[in-house]
Amino acid sequence: MEAEKWGRRIRAFRKLKGYTQEKLAKDLGVSVSILGEVERGNRLPSEQLIEKIAERLNISVEELAPPRSEPRE
Repeated sequence: MEAEKWGRRIRAFRKLKGYTQEKLAKDLGVSVSILGEVERGNRLPSEQLIEKIAERLNISVEELAPPRSEPRE
């Protein structure tokens, strides 16, 4: 579930900033398949990858992070 939230946010910001998966993956130094797995929610990105993505897209990690869900009672 957490991986899906990260993946949707990363994909949305990547597209908003005009990057293709190929270009962003190359700039990050990861394979397109790894970035694709992250965006599809099949892989949870590491903290280091999250920081690199945020830096490359010129946004803060806080902006990139999925909103926190309110705890259910």
